[in-house]
Amino acid sequence: MTVDERYYEAVQRGSWGERLMISARDRIYSDFIAICAPGRNETILDVGVSDVITDGANTLEERYPYRDRITACGIGKPDAFRSAFPEIAYYPIKPRAPLPFPDKTFAIATANAVLEHVGGVERQRPFVMEMFRVARQVFLTVPNRFFPVEHHTAIPIAHWSDFTFSLACRISGKSKWANESELRLMSSSRLAAVTPTGANFKVGYTGFRLGPLSSNLYLLIEQH
Repeated sequence: MTVDERYYEAVQRGSWGERLMISARDRIYSDFIAICAPGRNETILDVGVSDVITDGANTLEERYPYRDRITACGIGKPDAFRSAFPEIAYYPIKPRAPLPFPDKTFAIATANAVLEHVGGVERQRPFVMEMFRVARQVFLTVPNRFFPVEHHTAIPIAHWSDFTFSLACRISGKSKWANESELRLMSSSRLAAVTPTGANFKVGYTGFRLGPLSSNLYLLIEQH
């Protein structure tokens, strides 16, 4: 079993749910391009790439026209990723370990659907700060807890509260997702709380745009 396979339990291949996920991630990619506007020669670090190779995974690597400018890193086995994207340099990393790059190596560091799995705020904040250390600009995206259906469990509405989500997970036999080490449900305020002190940042909606009920959130952090 791959490291990331458990994150796709509620989204079976070829299903309606997978088609929706692909559509949302395509919109996230479009927002990344519009907001960060990477130049042809600017370098991009993608943190936490998936070792699951499907139409819905690794959207940046699938769609970005200049793959040679991307560097990827992840905690899964690298074989499948390297086979799918031979033009992209891949670095294995370990959870909570520093990224293996000098300060400000990259123009942009990005991570899609990773931060919510890092752990509590005491682990999320160092993760974000490490990305900001190695890049001049950071673009992070996470599922929005106020989207009507929770992304990992397909549980509706109950995830708007930590208590009711934990209860619904126990009832449905999905208790692992109520553990913050597996999943921390993210809101705009929780995203803002993990930004480096004094940094310029913006939190916004992406994916399926439904205002406060949008499917995803983004966090943009920039140098002064």
